[in-house]
Amino acid sequence: MDPRFTEMLAPFLKHLGGRELTEDSRLHELGLDSMKSIELLFAIEDTFGLSLPDKDLNDTTFATAGSLWRAVESARRDTGASDAA
Repeated sequence: MDPRFTEMLAPFLKHLGGRELTEDSRLHELGLDSMKSIELLFAIEDTFGLSLPDKDLNDTTFATAGSLWRAVESARRDTGASDAA
């Protein structure tokens, strides 16, 4: 996972408690709720310059840090934003 992604994601996880964020980290167990998910979508747009497609706006995508990262990476490839800041 990109360090920008983990830095962006950590503030949305109220139960992270200083633990390392890994691909297997379960986002809902770490405190990501539906309202925070919406805010997270805006942060993804701001950080990576893209929007996740509607097909990725589901519980499976937001299950783990890794599944969300894979959706971001896929959207980056699809939009040609892989070098976006």
